[in-house]
Amino acid sequence: MPKVKGTHHVAIQVTDLAAAERFYNGVLGLPVLQRWPEPDGSLRSVWLADGGGVFIALEKASANAGRPSERPFHDSAAGWHLVALRIDAAERAAWEAHLEQSGVAVVHRSRWTLYLRDPDGNRVGLSHHPDEAEG
Repeated sequence: MPKVKGTHHVAIQVTDLAAAERFYNGVLGLPVLQRWPEPDGSLRSVWLADGGGVFIALEKASANAGRPSERPFHDSAAGWHLVALRIDAAERAAWEAHLEQSGVAVVHRSRWTLYLRDPDGNRVGLSHHPDEAEG
């Protein structure tokens, strides 16, 4: 049987590429790898490195697309729930302070993960599982 060798990339549809880039690049610090244009020259996609060999592709959604923020953070709908990015447990408090200073609300917390939403309401986790946070 052929084998999957890991995750290649995660694509997230967004209504405002500039706002999404400010969040993923500016707030979360993911470096931009590539910008992809539409045939008319407008921006179609922005690819960002996640620091672990996988990239996140921010893809322009249609103007009339429904937004994930219209659903509660925890719901019973089928489909992708969130993308979780790895952080160091020792930096959890620094991440919380940075997010607060950046105006990004932590909408849920677990023992290992901080949960937030991007500008479109897509769910994002910052996780240090299985390592325990200090303090």
